[in-house]
Amino acid sequence: MTVGKVRPRPDALTGGRAARLEPMTSMLREQWSGRMGFVLAATGSAVGLGSIWKFPYIAGMNGGGLFILVYVACVALIALPVLIAEIMLGRHTRRATVAAVRCVAGKRSVWLVAGWIGVLGSGLILSYYSVVGGWTLHYLFHAARGAGELTTAASAQAQYREMLSSPWVTLSTHLIFMSLTTLVVAGGVSGGLERANRALMPALLLLMGALLVHGFGLPGFDAALSFTFWPRLEEFTAKAVLVALGHSFFSLSVGLGAMLTYGSYLSQREDIPLSAFAIAMLDTLISLLACLVVFPILFTHELRPDAGPGLIFFSLPIAFGQMPGGNIWALLFFGLLAIAALASAISMLEVVTAHLIEELDWPRRRAAWVSGLGIAILGVPAAWSESVWLFSDGFAKAMQGLGLPALDWFQAVDGFASNLLLPLGGLGLSALVAWSLGEADRQGAYRSGSAFGHTYGLWRQALRWIAIPAIILITVQALATA
Repeated sequence: MTVGKVRPRPDALTGGRAARLEPMTSMLREQWSGRMGFVLAATGSAVGLGSIWKFPYIAGMNGGGLFILVYVACVALIALPVLIAEIMLGRHTRRATVAAVRCVAGKRSVWLVAGWIGVLGSGLILSYYSVVGGWTLHYLFHAARGAGELTTAASAQAQYREMLSSPWVTLSTHLIFMSLTTLVVAGGVSGGLERANRALMPALLLLMGALLVHGFGLPGFDAALSFTFWPRLEEFTAKAVLVALGHSFFSLSVGLGAMLTYGSYLSQREDIPLSAFAIAMLDTLISLLACLVVFPILFTHELRPDAGPGLIFFSLPIAFGQMPGGNIWALLFFGLLAIAALASAISMLEVVTAHLIEELDWPRRRAAWVSGLGIAILGVPAAWSESVWLFSDGFAKAMQGLGLPALDWFQAVDGFASNLLLPLGGLGLSALVAWSLGEADRQGAYRSGSAFGHTYGLWRQALRWIAIPAIILITVQALATA
């Protein structure tokens, strides 16, 4: 593991303004061992549950190949510039979230809100994301036991409802998932995050490859290929453009400070534009391949491809129950989901952990376990949103009494974090880099270690005049439809 103390110049981060880095006292800044470790970890952060089930669904239902073309354009013009900006800010300041913003803008700047949104948003999203991660562990354990041979929608729905209605099952799997996440983060950058992702990402690709080979041989493969990639103009609407725009932004895990935090462990020798491009390409490729994992199974067994989250917990279990060796394929698939969920969860917990390390000068293990325990406790209401009246019907009635939509705890926190905190955080961090960071520092941060420094002008214009207005549009659209 490579570590070293930060030796900042007083004016290195603000184009000559007065803000300066605070002393790091006993804290040593860890680093990735190289570009590959960073790219694998950042790709793991980006590839979450949404890449496996959400992208296939929204691509298939919004114009197929035409949607994919627009989505790829949105990734290149919107998500990629923001991703580069976050990584740059992290590496340039050698700090995460709040401390990084403070280095650039000062101790009392309004820009600090963007940093705090990253910490708060990461903790909130992980509090319920870990619950869904626990569901994947439950189905994985179920498949490993050789149980759950489901052949009808009724039996699949009954199993799902049985899981949600059991406070013990949802709580225990949530706590197991959070414990696994915390163990990785407590191990440090090189010994924890990097080592875990060097194992998780190849395992994810290996499992996806096995499921792809299986899909190629299914009768429904041709129908799945056409449904996903054939352009269907009649299904491509203005709303589909907004869906592509929103998913391109959220799919790369920007807006919560995860990429900023990961960037703070990156050496000055590494090429940020190249690394960001590799992350975006891998994330998009995995999302596209997920279509050829999920849809061949559904079309072969004549199941609906528009089931949304039900693709995981309703439709696919039925298909696995009908195919020879179904438990093996279920084991592979839910193993794939669990890995994707864990890789993303690690990055969210790292945001909160890094904040405690920097602000309180805590050792990593203490910061990781305090963060993990706090988020695990915060996630209990989400785990019990279907089984405990206080967090389900009772909470929904309280929301309704305030004139708000009647949502349970899980739904309300998800809506608040996804529709408000995440886009606002992305907007704040992007605008900070685009407008507040001095020109010399911004250009130096982009060009440092890069063979693509000549693209700086294009990136800056894309960030200022394409990505930031698009984030504003995403935020307005999300709030309007919330």
